[in-house]
Amino acid sequence: MNKHKIIGIDLAKRVFQVCVVDTHRPRVQVNKELKRHQVLDFMRRQPACRVFMEACGGSHYWAR
Repeated sequence: MNKHKIIGIDLAKRVFQVCVVDTHRPRVQVNKELKRHQVLDFMRRQPACRVFMEACGGSHYWAR
């Protein structure tokens, strides 16, 4: 597991904002918009790490 990498995902209807942060040297590595069909492919290419998702009322609906 890569202990020095965190991925944050802001869930939305059509576009997800994805931010990858290196915590060893605190800086943003990736900050991009992904369409819904691109998210799984992006996540499959990432090494094991912590992933945080937005937690608002709408995100529970989209997670299902």
